[in-house]
Amino acid sequence: MREYLAAAEQAADLAGAVIRPLFRSALLVEAKGDASPVTAADQQAEQAIRAFLAERFPDHGIWGEEFGADRPDAEWLWLLDPIDGTRAFVTGRPLFGTLISLLHKGVPLLGLIDQPATGERWIGLADEPTRFRGAMGGVAKCRPCAELAQAELSCTSPDMFLEDQRDGFDRLRRAARRVTWGGDCYSYGLMALGLVDVVAEATMKPWDWAALVPVVQGAGGSVTDWAGRPLTVESDGSVLALGDPAMLVEAIGLLR
Repeated sequence: MREYLAAAEQAADLAGAVIRPLFRSALLVEAKGDASPVTAADQQAEQAIRAFLAERFPDHGIWGEEFGADRPDAEWLWLLDPIDGTRAFVTGRPLFGTLISLLHKGVPLLGLIDQPATGERWIGLADEPTRFRGAMGGVAKCRPCAELAQAELSCTSPDMFLEDQRDGFDRLRRAARRVTWGGDCYSYGLMALGLVDVVAEATMKPWDWAALVPVVQGAGGSVTDWAGRPLTVESDGSVLALGDPAMLVEAIGLLR
């Protein structure tokens, strides 16, 4: 895993070198099928990561948001989201991040969240404490929060929910102390720093959540679907992250 982690960090560095000069610059944004913006930064960053990993680990699979899957059934599979939070990126807000994860037989064992504009990086490895590099560098740790009434809830957008999920999320939102919108992967990083307690989202793709699982779990939290099941590439896209797993039963009850 040390070799894989070193490669993931190098890949994030390559992506950051592409992304930083384009952040807050005049970019040509084209719309794609799901209506999320795609920029030159997304595409060039993923190309840089894919080329590096393919040369380094030719037997591994690679699955990225922008350019699809290459050998997705491989025993070791890299999942890539070069800019998670593209809307934040194109509007100049540093709440996006590069996500790199490595799955072994479908289980995420390595996850990296990199914020190239601020120089922050979260590193999650299975069975190890999450590490954070930034102003509060060191071991990351979620805070205790056993009751939703005391919880800070975060969600990227109210528009991400399917019709039959809206009531459940609204019950969860009303039970929490307060809700903040926006953040994408950055909210999960803040959870690992003890600043956010709950993130509930939906319609997430595997590259959206795979890197987040080792980061949050390594900081003492939990990441499941809305029924409390472990996430897999066949999951329904719902994600429930808790800084304190003691809230799981209460949160699932409200979401149902």
